[in-house]
Amino acid sequence: ASSATEQVSSAGNHGKGEKRKSLEEEEKNGREELVEKKVCKGSVGILGLKGYVAERKGEREDMQDAHVILNDITEECQPLPSQITRVSYFAVFDGHGGVRASKFAAQNLHQNLIKKFPKGEVVSVEKTVKRCLLDTFKHTDEEFLKQASSQKPAWKDGSTATCVLAVDNILYIANLGDSRAILCRYNEESQKHAALSLSKEHNPTQYEERMRIQKAGGNVRDGRVLGVLEVSRSIGDGQYKRCGVISVPDIKRCQLTHNDRFILIACDGLFKVFTPEEAVNFIVSCLEDKNIQTREGKLEADARYEAACNRLANKAVQRGSADNVTVMVVRIEH
Repeated sequence: ASSATEQVSSAGNHGKGEKRKSLEEEEKNGREELVEKKVCKGSVGILGLKGYVAERKGEREDMQDAHVILNDITEECQPLPSQITRVSYFAVFDGHGGVRASKFAAQNLHQNLIKKFPKGEVVSVEKTVKRCLLDTFKHTDEEFLKQASSQKPAWKDGSTATCVLAVDNILYIANLGDSRAILCRYNEESQKHAALSLSKEHNPTQYEERMRIQKAGGNVRDGRVLGVLEVSRSIGDGQYKRCGVISVPDIKRCQLTHNDRFILIACDGLFKVFTPEEAVNFIVSCLEDKNIQTREGKLEADARYEAACNRLANKAVQRGSADNVTVMVVRIEH
């Protein structure tokens, strides 16, 4: 999938105690400026957002994924800066080694985000929101690790996190691990739908990730941290945090346009058997299917998006995804 955004935060190769310093240096050097690609002319009113989800256990014994759909948390975030009129939050968490880290993140990350969200007037909404997200992920991970380490035996659960925070028509995508967020954008010239990547995966085989892990005293074997962990950033995974696994998300920023149809947020259980382009086209074909039945009292759009989520999750299982599958589709209402 091509990228719809410019990356604005990456936790480079830091060891212990260097994260905050490194982030400050990035700000100082001006590399944290939030940049977007100009893709459409003319202003757009605030676009409505509504999330739908389907989950499948697949061949796993238990369901370790978790998700959160908060179509509008504007009231909870008050008092807001005057520049902001709407806040929404959507997230998928793919747990491993148990369900406790993913459930904890689903229950607490947005609560921490609301507490840390900018109150009153701010000079730069973008920089303030970005700092809020970084602090929220750090705090949530620390909270879980404190709880996990106090157990006997200590919990070893971990989780990815892919969170889409919508501030008016700006999306801030914060990601840890290998779950993904994809934007479906219609191209008026080609009359086709493009799958635009909104997130960056974190695998230990990537050069920067591997260098950080090795610098911290860890190693990468068979594409995994210490030959075991598939992701290089996560919530939880306390036993790997001393080996260079971190909870600092990559954050991207994307301006919604009148050509955007929906956002797909899903765990790797989907992307093991679907490319982003295939998944987007599958959803589009479901949305355009004239045979979808609408139950009494249900809006046609709701029925179509629910059907799209369910069909895509079912198809992933049929294609042989042995993992848990969570498919979230956020409708962009024009």
